[in-house]
Amino acid sequence: MTTESIDSGTAPMTEEQREEAASQLVDRFSLWSGAAGLIPVPLIDVVAVGGVQLQMLRKLSEIYGVPFTDNRGKSVIASLAGAIISASTANTTALTFGSLIKGVPGIGSAVGALTMPVYSAGATYVIGRVFMKHFASGGTLLDFNPPDYREFIKTQQARFKRKSAPSAGSSSTAGTTGA
Repeated sequence: MTTESIDSGTAPMTEEQREEAASQLVDRFSLWSGAAGLIPVPLIDVVAVGGVQLQMLRKLSEIYGVPFTDNRGKSVIASLAGAIISASTANTTALTFGSLIKGVPGIGSAVGALTMPVYSAGATYVIGRVFMKHFASGGTLLDFNPPDYREFIKTQQARFKRKSAPSAGSSSTAGTTGA
């Protein structure tokens, strides 16, 4: 698969290098998404997270040599968000609640600051992993079908929860174990 010069003058990556670069990118953008979830203005945080996810998808497309357009990127992220919603209504409700609760003076800001970053980072992680799998299998933005990834989405959500959970040796009071 040849692509237009992604980084002119650089040697093509091996599959292992591509997967490592993509994995690091997804982890980094998940953190950025969590930071965007800290924006104290309701719904602006959701827009910011969407922008982070779109940029992540653009960079993943570059890594895998897949043509990218903003409009198509926005539509596939929206369709994947729909698949994530159906895979985990509790997470989506918490994401919306985490954003909107920020509008309640005092306690609302605190609750929103605790929930929104975690759910934003989780959704971005899952989206990134899904597109890594899709692009690695030769897929493009044009042939992406979210229902094909329903089980993979559930697996990645569980993986993110394990990855972000406090270590087993520490006694934590993090009350994010719902469902």
